[in-house]
Amino acid sequence: MKILVSDTLAPEGLAVFKNARGFEVDVRVGLKPEELKKICADYDGWVIRSGTKITAELIEAAKNLKVIGRAGVGYENIDAEAASKKGIVVMNTPGGNNVTTGEHTVALMMALARHIPQAAASLKSGKWERNKFVGVELCNKTLGVIGLGNVGRVVAERAAGLRMKVIGYDPFIATDNIARMGVEPVALEDILAKSDFITVHVPLTPETQGLINRAAFAKMKTGVRVINCARGGIVDENDLAAAIKEGKVAGAALDVYVDEPPAPDHPLLKMDQVITTPHLGASTDEAQLNVAIAVAEQMVDFLSQGVVRYAVNVPSVSPELLEVLRPYLLLSEKLGSLLSQMVGALPKELQVEYGGDVTQYNLAPLTLAVLKGILTPIMESGVNYVNAPIVARDRGIKVVESKSSRASDFANYITVKADTGKIEMEVEGVVFGAKHPRIVRVDNFYLEAVPEGYILILRNRDVPGVVGTVGTLLGKNGINIAGMELGRTEKGGNAISFIHVDEAVSKKALQELRDRPEIVSAVQVKL
Repeated sequence: MKILVSDTLAPEGLAVFKNARGFEVDVRVGLKPEELKKICADYDGWVIRSGTKITAELIEAAKNLKVIGRAGVGYENIDAEAASKKGIVVMNTPGGNNVTTGEHTVALMMALARHIPQAAASLKSGKWERNKFVGVELCNKTLGVIGLGNVGRVVAERAAGLRMKVIGYDPFIATDNIARMGVEPVALEDILAKSDFITVHVPLTPETQGLINRAAFAKMKTGVRVINCARGGIVDENDLAAAIKEGKVAGAALDVYVDEPPAPDHPLLKMDQVITTPHLGASTDEAQLNVAIAVAEQMVDFLSQGVVRYAVNVPSVSPELLEVLRPYLLLSEKLGSLLSQMVGALPKELQVEYGGDVTQYNLAPLTLAVLKGILTPIMESGVNYVNAPIVARDRGIKVVESKSSRASDFANYITVKADTGKIEMEVEGVVFGAKHPRIVRVDNFYLEAVPEGYILILRNRDVPGVVGTVGTLLGKNGINIAGMELGRTEKGGNAISFIHVDEAVSKKALQELRDRPEIVSAVQVKL
């Protein structure tokens, strides 16, 4: 088995491959995409960190590739969908960076409170400016933690040890579970209004893009300090710069940016009140060692024994069963993702019903795929087939799995119903011709939709002119329509439209659609 390592990996990770029987490692760091394209066909496994971007084009060129290993949590630099279509397993190493990133957040918070980088730079330049760098204590200050996943919990735990009052907001974790962390559960509005320090630990999604913006800053205390070690773009950089200039925000500490590296003339880089580090959240010897060894061991186990661990696109099943289940796994995950994005909240109860040919197989991996689909739009890259049940349990999701003998128009079907306590929604999908997943029903609306790419989903009154109106509005906003599926309950009643578009629809265009009297609801999903 030949392994390509195209980003720097700790020697201990390379040693795992070298010590395994039948493995050959080729370290080729710093190659450009066109250079990688020429050589990647020879390899069975490919190890990367954040430097290499494995695109669909590279995946197509990697004819023998069986597994991609990401030494880290995020895998945004891998086209996982293209890999899934080619039967390539994508693995990450969840958990390896949690403590490191949490500690970096706390380090930045302490540096922010005491102006440590600025004071060090001043002294090294020959000045002695004690009065200029008067700081604040963390003790008895209120820390607002937005997002209480793995990293947010580490930060909250460390902050409690500093005798800070920790309040937290996470709409996808039950308040009882938040309280058990020693964190006071509050609404987002309370985080903004009450916190002396605010730190964000959420994935970058359409909902969290610009979460901390001008409107949010306006609700904060004067003198608040903001930390972002999560993803660039969650804190609006321009609005942050303006809030600092206005004196609303006393300081900020950033480890992540919209563009990495940020441009040299970026306004935040020139502000004395802002501490910046070059995406060092996961950069400790311990974290790099942990993820290097973990990814190597996972890949060796898979290539030598067929054992799948911490894969983001397949469950832990035998290669033979995986080949049969692959289209059903894809469909299950798409159904979960569709529901999650349409409902906009995690369900309290999830019912998964299987019927027809699919019931002859072990259904547990398919239910895992549904859970992964439900959770991924909220958790981004932190969810895989191993931890999805644990994450769901921590968030209070009850899962009911059943086989059905009800009559159906299809040889196989999977139905998923979500109940949030406020909203109930049901979607159904089938696999045509053993390998073509399709969405065939949303509640009482029947249609046939390919679950792929950006889809604008409209519920509207069944009146003339809706399609033309929508097409005109999207065209005005520069959005090209790639395809469309329609369904309705009865003539003149209600209708649903799945409109496939080539790129994301802007929030402005979505709002224009929602403002139309004939449109009942408009939501954008990415599958």
